[in-house]
Amino acid sequence: MDILRVGALGGLLGLDGTAVGQFMVSRPLVAGVLAGWMLGVPALGGLIGGILEVYLLVSFPTGGARFPEGATATVVAVAAAAPFDGAGVVPLGVAVGLVWGQIGGASVTAQRHLNSRLVPESGDVAHDGSRVVVAHVAAILLDFVRGTLVTMSGVIVGRVALSWLTQHWPLSTGPSIGLVLVGGAVSAGVLLHDLGGFRKRRLWFVAGLALGIVGTRFL
Repeated sequence: MDILRVGALGGLLGLDGTAVGQFMVSRPLVAGVLAGWMLGVPALGGLIGGILEVYLLVSFPTGGARFPEGATATVVAVAAAAPFDGAGVVPLGVAVGLVWGQIGGASVTAQRHLNSRLVPESGDVAHDGSRVVVAHVAAILLDFVRGTLVTMSGVIVGRVALSWLTQHWPLSTGPSIGLVLVGGAVSAGVLLHDLGGFRKRRLWFVAGLALGIVGTRFL
């Protein structure tokens, strides 16, 4: 039942990415808090969601480019990490989310190819406009099913992986957090470059550095 509920959440958040709404609840930070709240670990959900937000900010969903699916990836990461304790839980959960984000992105591309087959021919539309509505609703339902299946399979695989990896994680809490922060700093650097570089965005860099230092105090 736990995996079913989490899968349904992943399916709904996956819809927000493109098919319905686009209210930004599919962003990793929001998705992480929602998944954590559902599983009774809101702090862990917010932490993993915030880290994945930094990692995935560099993925711009423009044009026909393939990009990681942040919503299902974050739900998978939080749900996979929720049952476990230890220094490696957060970095391992983030790693599972990053891997599953690529799988989710590939499933989005595959579904869009399928959606193109659902579009009725122009002659059919002229005789029966309701076929457009049927095709649209079918595409939304398929997207929900896709997001649900991607999330459920990710949680199952992630929990099996973490059940072994958390017992063999070699780092203590401090180095584990440092590992995650180094990866986030790389993504933040890429984003800063895309926004114009240090010379044009030095104020944002300084503000981000200050917030990062403050954040490490809380962690």
